[in-house]
Amino acid sequence: MALFWAAVIAASILVYVILDGFDLGVGILFGTTRDEEMRSRMMSSLAPFWDGNETWLVVIGASLFAAFPAVYAVFLGAFYIPVLLMLIGLIFRGIAFEFRYRSGRMRPLWDAGFFVGSLLVAFAQGAAIGGLMRGIPVANNQYAGGSFSWLHPFPILTGIGLVLGYMLLGAGWLIVKNDGALRDWAYLRLARLAVATLAVLALCFLVSVTVDISSGLALGRMRLERWTLIFPLICVGAIAGVALSRRARIDILPFALAVTFFVAAYLTLGFMMWPFMIPYSLTIADAAAPEASLQFFSYGGIVVLPVIVAYTIGVYWVFRGKIDRLKT
Repeated sequence: MALFWAAVIAASILVYVILDGFDLGVGILFGTTRDEEMRSRMMSSLAPFWDGNETWLVVIGASLFAAFPAVYAVFLGAFYIPVLLMLIGLIFRGIAFEFRYRSGRMRPLWDAGFFVGSLLVAFAQGAAIGGLMRGIPVANNQYAGGSFSWLHPFPILTGIGLVLGYMLLGAGWLIVKNDGALRDWAYLRLARLAVATLAVLALCFLVSVTVDISSGLALGRMRLERWTLIFPLICVGAIAGVALSRRARIDILPFALAVTFFVAAYLTLGFMMWPFMIPYSLTIADAAAPEASLQFFSYGGIVVLPVIVAYTIGVYWVFRGKIDRLKT
């Protein structure tokens, strides 16, 4: 049961990163243009999906709390400030999304809130990933570090990298959902975003392979088998494909390649950390709740998870294709 719930959480994280990733990426791109028509079309591209995308974040939090309470406690203790920033960003995004259509006079404020909120959420998630890769000090299943232990150049670098990666996903989504000026605008930004993402990724890799052998990064690197190195190579190939996809003008291609990049990067990270849930202190077996609790929790999961999956698939199916009108 512990492995089952670990797999559910891992799959939910990947789904969340891809779905809310393009959502957050569009929000960040939203702040890089002053064109009101483009901004309205960006909002229309997200309107049917954005709140449903965040459901997967709730699934992750609830699953961790019930199935791996030690991981939940240690993670919140280690990343209290990034999690708080993420929640503030999510609140601002939600309020701004609804209010900008109902208050013309204060629309600049809500537009800024939507952009800054998206940026905060993306950066906080990336910083948490970098902090996990460095390793978290744990004693007696409790966090043993300080409130600002996560604040290190490497997590800041991974935070910037995730912001750029989400922007890449967002640009791909805008191409999928739009025609005309916004589609061309997004195509123009693909190459620059791909190059910037690859540069930050290369810098992160350089740090991870040159760091002292006693650090968590080095321990994670040593866990990678030779065959798993195919995933970093897929990352590089996918990013290069995104940069070159402007020439092909196949609208689904940039988004599909960006998703491939995220999947390959996620698998690389997973193999670095396996079998730890809190690198490099708590394994799946160490952190799991009692078997009886996991079995009881599974009864709810059997009902709720298929409903969420069906809802997600249904929404994307119903609202497939290009948007055909502006939301004003």
